Amino acid sequence: MTWHADPATLQSYALGRISPVQAASVEVHLLACDRCRSAVAAGADRARLDAVWSGITAVADAPVPGIVERLLGRLGVPEHVGRLLAATPALRLSWLAAIVVTLAFAVSAARRGDGGGAGVVLFLVLAPLLPLAGVAASFGPGTDPVYEVAVAAPLRSFDLLLIRATAVLTVTTLLAGAAAATVPHADWGMAVWLLPAFGLTAGSLALSTWVTPWKAAAALASVWVGAAAIGLRVAAGTNPGGPLVERFVAFRPSGQVALAAFTVVAAIIVALRRDALEIGRTV
Repeated sequence: MTWHADPATLQSYALGRISPVQAASVEVHLLACDRCRSAVAAGADRARLDAVWSGITAVADAPVPGIVERLLGRLGVPEHVGRLLAATPALRLSWLAAIVVTLAFAVSAARRGDGGGAGVVLFLVLAPLLPLAGVAASFGPGTDPVYEVAVAAPLRSFDLLLIRATAVLTVTTLLAGAAAATVPHADWGMAVWLLPAFGLTAGSLALSTWVTPWKAAAALASVWVGAAAIGLRVAAGTNPGGPLVERFVAFRPSGQVALAAFTVVAAIIVALRRDALEIGRTV
């Protein structure tokens, strides 16, 4: 570098009193000249620089509310609650897309059979597992992208988990309900999957007071699928000519009553042991 910008030009540049063309020329020179950069820094308007930098950091660091967060805000949900709720993994587009694909597969299988065929049973057994998986992914350092924020939020861990579980259960129930309506010969009898969904979700929350949410969900999912397989196999011998749906005791009136009772008991356990769901005891 054999030449330098004159002091008057550098001072005008530092104070913002220079034309855009001259400013562009000076900036190109400053990229390669340490001496001129030092001269500009010495004569810069600190107040102006601080104001510019504050504006940059405010724009760069400010969170951009998503569609879900904006919708929750319009519904009156507090900002911090809406942000934590909108960050729920099971409410993100990728997760919801996976649910839709899973339901589409189940509906496709149901449409290949008759009204009480194996495809319908597959749908009814699969549907309750969707909210169970969603609730399991709603809280914890391994799955929650804003777990550290949740620790600092003015909200109890139990309250956050309950809010998220309710949101996940509502969304998955609506999606599964819409999918059930497309199953051939669909009627109100297709709603027999609702109580298992509520029961498994409540049971997962109750079991999470002793183990991690993922372990609780995995255990209940295994029990549910195993019970469905065994129940259908055992009932096949007692009612071989009846619809497959009626062979699984969980879809009979007696089974629905038992699931309702299980849901109530699980809810009571959650209420009594809610302190065990606080951060530090669920990880």
